[in-house]
Amino acid sequence: MDEKKFLAEKFWASRSHLQRVAYRMLGSSNEAEDAVQEAWLRLSRADTSEVENLSGWLTTVVSRVCLDMLRSRKSRREDPLDVQGPEPVASLDQSPEHEKLLADEVGLALLVVLETLAPAERIAFVLHDMFDLPFDEIAPIVGRSPIATRQLASRARRRVQGANAVAETNRTRQRHIVDAFLAASRGGNFEALLAVLDPDVVFRADPTAVTMGASAEIRGAAAVAGAFSGRAQAAQPALIDGAMGLAVAIDGQLRVVLNLTIAGGQITGIEAIADHQRIRTLNLELLDS
Repeated sequence: MDEKKFLAEKFWASRSHLQRVAYRMLGSSNEAEDAVQEAWLRLSRADTSEVENLSGWLTTVVSRVCLDMLRSRKSRREDPLDVQGPEPVASLDQSPEHEKLLADEVGLALLVVLETLAPAERIAFVLHDMFDLPFDEIAPIVGRSPIATRQLASRARRRVQGANAVAETNRTRQRHIVDAFLAASRGGNFEALLAVLDPDVVFRADPTAVTMGASAEIRGAAAVAGAFSGRAQAAQPALIDGAMGLAVAIDGQLRVVLNLTIAGGQITGIEAIADHQRIRTLNLELLDS
């Protein structure tokens, strides 16, 4: 078989794995794709005749490219990535199933925490804790001894665990607010709805939700409370991209997702999403009522 064709087939067989590695390290689908493409360029120029494990070699190359990108990002003192939600995970084959798989595997909370780590800490943590690479193999990538690399990963792990604990506490508080909103809405308790809604709360609906009978926009606690009073019977608490929200299923089919913005112990914004394609891009986990 032609050597270039052989290398291309091996690369494409490893591409999904490399995309996952790069996305977890960089938190950006576009940058992850750039890193994977750079690995292909390096592969096409390299002499790999003595490489026994090409997949491992490619993982090392992608990791080094990502480390350089993280250090460059740090040195330029760029603003952190937009943490409103993980970037849409655009894979090279644009497969919705592949995009959802990546999004499911990498939660928003973890991406946000990883963004606070030093580049070498991030590489060591991702490669060891997420991909089970031994420290002996990670050490040359980050330019440290295996012992120092172990310490990097351990330090990163403590920061991730601490941030997760804070996120879990905030999520518990948000769950209480969501449960109170649901109970007030289902029971038609107008005063209880006013208590859980910010006075300047804004409700917005996408065009699909509007065609289903929702108002495009409602402003103010009284108006929003009136719209939800006695309703939400089919709504269920859900984690939407790591944040508390609501999912509405009718006859067993998910029809509407409600993104809730919560601040100061009250709901400040509600976004109704009914477009099926948009819903498919969300990392959604239904919770017990």
